[in-house]
Parts: sequence; structure tokens; C-alpha cells
Amino acid sequence: MTQWRDRELPAPDAVALDHSAAVTRHVVASIEAAGGWLDFAEYLDHVLYAPGLGYYSAGATRFGAAGDFVTAPELGSAFAGCLARVVRQLQAEMPATTVLEFGAGSGVLAADLLTALADAPPGQYLIVEVSADLRERQRRTLAARVPHLLSRVQWLDRLPAVPVDGLVIANEVVDAIPFSCFRMAGGAPLALGVGVADGALAWAARPAGPALRDALVAAGVGAGADLPDGYTGEVRPRADAWVATLAGCLGQGLALLVDYGGAAREVYHPDRRDGTLLCHYRHRAHADPFLWPGLQDITAWVDFSRLAASAAAAGLSVAAYGTQAHFLLANGVLDAAAQGDPASRARWSREVGALLLPGGLGERFKVLALARHRPAWSRGLVMRDLRGAL
Repeated sequence: MTQWRDRELPAPDAVALDHSAAVTRHVVASIEAAGGWLDFAEYLDHVLYAPGLGYYSAGATRFGAAGDFVTAPELGSAFAGCLARVVRQLQAEMPATTVLEFGAGSGVLAADLLTALADAPPGQYLIVEVSADLRERQRRTLAARVPHLLSRVQWLDRLPAVPVDGLVIANEVVDAIPFSCFRMAGGAPLALGVGVADGALAWAARPAGPALRDALVAAGVGAGADLPDGYTGEVRPRADAWVATLAGCLGQGLALLVDYGGAAREVYHPDRRDGTLLCHYRHRAHADPFLWPGLQDITAWVDFSRLAASAAAAGLSVAAYGTQAHFLLANGVLDAAAQGDPASRARWSREVGALLLPGGLGERFKVLALARHRPAWSRGLVMRDLRGAL
């Protein structure tokens, strides 16, 4: 987690740099108001979500070729096609199936999923989206792609008051939940937060407080005695409340959490001593969270063991867990292999290759299926079930 500057990163334009300077001033003022130190999760609250300033709140393009990173739905319609198969299986049991999507990004997944279900669309497609800018972008995408189904789509500021029966989708949502950072020193954890040094934002350490220590215990790290001095890592205490909230909005059906990460023993392996924090800017990755605040995404691996434990505490069962590749293969991603003209098949091949290949999205991304009143067929959601690893 050392500061790092990659000379190969494309330089922002003057307008973007002015915006980043405004974000930095906002953060510095917050640090001063807090007595000189912010927990890293609080820093992320500012640089990612501050109204009009944060990365996800300021209106710039974040997703796709023109943004900073590409998600699975942005690659093409294959991902949505597999989700459509899951919806159809739910519809066989619950004709009034509802789809609820957290953080719908550009709206591409919603548009592709509704297109794939055009002959039997869900009764409702609910989108929980707190960003007004992204909500408008989603509305434009859906109006252009599926105008005849737009009346079935409803945007929510918060979760529905009445639990829904159907499918809940959270694709690359948990990794966007702010996280705290720690470093081991003398066999005990230090809290890694943000301060100001020589006029610039910088890492600042202090003894871990009760909240961080409790979060490490909940993550299975305990006091960190098995981790070497100098080891750095991340924890997401807020994910527990998020899972509990998700559980509260699911009546019968499934919730699919798709993100990059792994089981706790992978996330907190002693050999991963530099942690998993990663920043994304113009399709390049680096490890300096203080470079151009407000202009880059800042994420860390998802601890799926923690999510599974939180789900169980909230009354949900873990129906399946596996790699994204094994989820897609189990749900028909190869069915369209021979369809279309040669150009279409070539595009399909590139898309599915990116989704499935080991070492890429197919292996790094995992799918955690949570259920209430688990349907028997849900055991086949992944080709190789890794629940035992959680």
C-alpha cells in the first residue's frame, strides 16, 4: 500500500484535474475536522460518493470502453442470457417473479436481460440506484433498447418495503462498499487511515480500535497472529449490514452476488502481504488511492466467507458458490456457439473467452447464490460447487 505513480497512466485533462483538486480540498477539510485522521472507509465515502464530487456521483463515464473498467455485462449479452435462464427457472415456480438489481451501472445488464426475457418478461424489474446521474443513464439505455418494457422498470432510492419474490442481482456491488485497511506490526493490527503529510494525502497509522479488531475477528483473522509483520489487508464491516438488508427484501427466491474475491483463507493468505486494494483509471490498474481523488475507482477483494456467514445470520441459506466461469457454463453460456454469421460468432467467441478464461474474469470472479426457501434445482447453479471452501 505504498504510494505509487505509474508514468504510463494517461494524464487527465485540465477540467478533470480541477475537479480532483476540489475533491482533495474537500477531503483535507474533512480530515482537519476529524482531528487529523480519517478511517480509510470514511476516505472512500468522500472520494467515491460525496454528492457532486465522488467518483460515482460526479457524472463522468465510468463503465465500458470510454470509462475506466469493463464489467461482464458490458462485454456483450452472454452474461445476461445466463441470468435469463435462472429467471425462467424461477418463473416456472413463481409466475409473478420480480427481478431486483442493485446498482445497475450503465443499464446494459437490465436491457439485455429484459431482451432475453421478451417473450415472458418479469412482472417488475426494480433497480436500486442512489446515483441520480447513473439512474438517468440507465433510463436512456432502457428507453433506447426496450422501450416497450420500460413501464415494467421502477427505480428505487431504497429497498422495497415489501419483500420481493424472485431474483436479486448484485453484480460488482459488494466491492464498491467502502472498506477499512490494516497493517500488522508487532503481532497486532494497526488501523491504516488517511492524513495529510507535506501538504498531500498520505497513509497514516494508529492503533486499531475496537470496531476494526471486531471486524478482523469476524473475518476470521482474529488478532492476526498468523499474519507476518508488515502484512496489509482490508475488511468490510459494512457488508454485514448490507447483506442483512438484502435478506430483508427477499421473500422467496435467489440472490446472486457476483464479484471478484474469494474465501477468507484466500483473501487473507500470508503470502498476500500487500493486500488486495486496487485502483482503476482508463483501463489501467495501479495501487495508489491518493492519485487524482475523485477520478478513479478504488476497490478491494470481496471476502465471500464473510458474506456467507452474514447471510446465514440473516436467515438465508447458501445455495451455491463457485467461479463465474462455472456459473456461466452451468447456465448455457455455450448454447449460442453456432448461431449467427461469421462476424457475430467471432464477437461471441471473444466475449465468452473473456468471461470464461482461467486467470481472467472467469476465475477471479465468484458467484455466491443465497436463497430463501431454496429450490432444488439451485444446486445446479454452478458446475463445480465450492461451498466447502467457505
